[in-house]
Amino acid sequence: MSQLDILLIILRVAFGAFVPLSSVALLVWMERRGAAFFQDRAGPNRCNIMGFRAGGLIQNLADGIKLAFKEDIIPGHITHKFYFILAPVLVFMTALISFAVIPFADTLVLGGNDYVMQAIPLDIGILWFLAVVGFGVYGIILAGWSSHNKYGILGGLRAAAQVISYEIPMGLALVSLLVVYGTVNLNEIARFQGQLLFGCIPMWGFLLQPLGVVIFIVSAFAETNRTPFDLAEGESEIVAGFHVEYSAMKFALFFMGEYVAMFVSSALIITLYFGGYQIPWFTTETLISHAKPVALVLILLIPVGMYFITGWIKKNNLSHYIRLNDPRAREAKVYIWGFWIFTLVIEAILLALLLFSSGGNTTHIFVALLQIATFLLKTYAMCFVYVWVRWTLPRFRYDQLQRLGWQTLLPLALLNIFITSAVVVALS
Repeated sequence: MSQLDILLIILRVAFGAFVPLSSVALLVWMERRGAAFFQDRAGPNRCNIMGFRAGGLIQNLADGIKLAFKEDIIPGHITHKFYFILAPVLVFMTALISFAVIPFADTLVLGGNDYVMQAIPLDIGILWFLAVVGFGVYGIILAGWSSHNKYGILGGLRAAAQVISYEIPMGLALVSLLVVYGTVNLNEIARFQGQLLFGCIPMWGFLLQPLGVVIFIVSAFAETNRTPFDLAEGESEIVAGFHVEYSAMKFALFFMGEYVAMFVSSALIITLYFGGYQIPWFTTETLISHAKPVALVLILLIPVGMYFITGWIKKNNLSHYIRLNDPRAREAKVYIWGFWIFTLVIEAILLALLLFSSGGNTTHIFVALLQIATFLLKTYAMCFVYVWVRWTLPRFRYDQLQRLGWQTLLPLALLNIFITSAVVVALS
């Protein structure tokens, strides 16, 4: 094994571990700012370091420090302390490991060698995800049971029933999708969506499975215990449910596990139904053969986009009342300078690619980075949908949740299988 092989393995694993972890802070910020936007209020805008608020991100740092130094209490009535401690670790680790098989770029070819852009390059793909993500509910059940608290036990029971109710429609929605794709390998599924339907429309999964994408997304919301499916921790009914006895970093692991699961499920949704790392009308081969024109277009578009972003920052990063020498205006100037310096660095890299690159490894790396950026952009857009739904819809009653799973989604998923199979057989 060469040094390049070892380096790429380390980079792939690092991406698979650190991107979901670092996304927790960004998603918490998105949740808070999104909630403020939908409720017509300011959101986090006070916590700062030397006057710099980073748009509310410093609040996340303060919360992390608080949870790290908070007293970790294990109530005296808990007899199964091992399972009590294991539960949040299980929830967090299963969410993190499930990202390992999701491809974040097409296969990278360097020096005649192929490098699959997954943390763990397995052919079983979606089966790994289904196998691993199912263990997450065991952590919730263990947390409720080991807490020896009636609200915790009710939360664990609710979570178990909810997972059973919604994993079945999710699995059936995947059956319909796999009938179309003919493979469980997520990288091949993403490549399949690079084709064009009728010669002009990107062949993304949501066009091939319009009913299946709705069933899968609704089931994914339920699997991640997000509103309106957060019955396992309904504050108004069972006062936080399965994690009612948890504090400090154990509670933080549950909290982080939810956001990692949200990121991973968003990544899976866009991989299955929205093209994954594919850029519409630009397959990997097209990008490689037209790398310089693409770089030229980016050189022209990035400054335009940055102009509007920095203009938005300058307009909105102000106090809500008139202040002499407004400190937020000074703060905005620092951010604007930082964004433009970052833009100049990107422009210099693209210009060097345009002037000095002669193809080969440089072009392949450029295309891989472009696909990674596309993958992340789509994933965070799907994460925003999670936030959007949470702060728009109220929590269901438990009988409504079960009725939706068994009486609506399950029959629709079975109907979707029959329709998909009939169409595939007819067209074959």
